[in-house]
Amino acid sequence: MGDLTERQKLILALVIRDYIETAQPVGSVRLVEQYGLDVSSATVRNEMMTLTELGYLRQPHTSAGRVPTEEGFRYFVRQLMGHTELPDPTKRTITHQFYQAGADIDRWMRLAASVLAHQSQAASLVTAPHPEKAIFKHLELISTHGRQVLMVLVLVGGEVSQQMLSLAEPVSQEQLSMVAQSINNVCVGLDSDRIAALPTPTDALEKDIRKLILDGMRRTTGVLAGELYRDGLAHVLMEPEFGESDAARRALRILEERSLLEDLLTRTVLASEMGGVQVLIGGEGAWEELRDCSMVLARYGAPGLATGTLGVLGPMRMAYGRTISTVRFVADLLSDLVEDMLTQ
Repeated sequence: MGDLTERQKLILALVIRDYIETAQPVGSVRLVEQYGLDVSSATVRNEMMTLTELGYLRQPHTSAGRVPTEEGFRYFVRQLMGHTELPDPTKRTITHQFYQAGADIDRWMRLAASVLAHQSQAASLVTAPHPEKAIFKHLELISTHGRQVLMVLVLVGGEVSQQMLSLAEPVSQEQLSMVAQSINNVCVGLDSDRIAALPTPTDALEKDIRKLILDGMRRTTGVLAGELYRDGLAHVLMEPEFGESDAARRALRILEERSLLEDLLTRTVLASEMGGVQVLIGGEGAWEELRDCSMVLARYGAPGLATGTLGVLGPMRMAYGRTISTVRFVADLLSDLVEDMLTQ
């Protein structure tokens, strides 16, 4: 990859802009006529050939115009696009919608997914905010029938998980209460790492229950611990790039298989700072499922308390300026709402 002249930068930006709008290869004559360039089509054609040799454009067919490559899109996003913002009226409308939803996290999540999908005309995903570290608050063990026991685990912040256990032999409610009290005495206020470091209990039942508590707490701190909200899948399926079913299936698999999405979010968004936007183009060589796509992702929430992830998946030929500015704005708005709710 070589350095580009100002004219080459302009031509690359115009090719990408035109291709995003039309999904058709772009020729030199169209660029000159459409954008009123003050150079000849032959000059533009020569510059497009140079951009092709540098790896920023490619020619699908011998007689066709040029289309951007992954590297072309990356150069555009990182070097040519600059900082973009949503129009103020759009910001005001989105903000009003969120404040109308009241202090209801589920409504916030659904609204965020809807706004992202509508503004970007692509598929959106939003993960519910969850504690960065699960902190033990209280345990109850309730005998229900025979060897069946209900385990109720309460975490700091109010999250509650319930699990039915089948014990090897019946245990009285009195014994269960004693085990629960013993665990409460030593575990209250601790995260999973500190609980795991405690001395191993001598009582076999208490040892087993503590292991189940650790498993539950570690699940809670996973990036996709809570509900995943999605919207706009139809937008992706309507794009010409995904008219072929295999391409669409690959693209949507990343949203449907939680293990894939967990890996992607853990390796990208969770490694970034709050408020930063991550742009993945063509899977960045790491995710085959995304080779025809781009994703724009961001973290939101209150650092140290609870955070989540949101983003957009669409064709590589997406409107990056609007999509990035929408993701950034919604992430910032959700961060303010979640922080206000948790610090009241």
